[in-house]
Amino acid sequence: MDAQFWDEMYRSRDQVFSGDPNGVLVTEVTGLPPGQALDVGCGEGADAIWLARHGWQVIAVDISPTALQRAVAAAVDIEGRVAWTRADLNITPPPADAFDLVSVQYFPLSLQPDHAALRGLLNAVAPGGTLLFASHDLADLSLRPEQGFDPGDYYQPDEIAELLDEDWTVLINGTRPRTAPAPAGTHHTHDTVLRAQRLR
Repeated sequence: MDAQFWDEMYRSRDQVFSGDPNGVLVTEVTGLPPGQALDVGCGEGADAIWLARHGWQVIAVDISPTALQRAVAAAVDIEGRVAWTRADLNITPPPADAFDLVSVQYFPLSLQPDHAALRGLLNAVAPGGTLLFASHDLADLSLRPEQGFDPGDYYQPDEIAELLDEDWTVLINGTRPRTAPAPAGTHHTHDTVLRAQRLR
């Protein structure tokens, strides 16, 4: 699932996602004091736009130029609040200690023996900041496997929670029903959610 894969996926349809922010993000971030946010795998921009409208300054990262073009076109009322950035965070880590929120919503973060990409995201959270990682429940994925996609090749929230050290406190680590309909053609009824705070 490289840059070509994702760009072809976005170019295959006029609009891939609903344009609404992810329900996990809205539920967990509402009430947090706004600050600097990193939106990992921002796609067509709905989460980043929602964050910006709620006072956050956002760096929104995606590997697909097509997705970023659509995000920029949708962000008509938040000039200066989102920096749309093309990058592969599996390869290039974000700045360390820089973000009050690192949001990873359904982003396929590849398992690595040294956990380099994951540690890059963890290090990006500033002391006192929040990591929010949401994925589709593996039970849903097993009902209708996607050809060429093995969930075991990617981090799940529970695996990330086990890798957190004493510098972190886990606030939420569990499964919950989705708050919005599943994307077209899928059967995702539950989310797995990790919310953790970096203490120092």
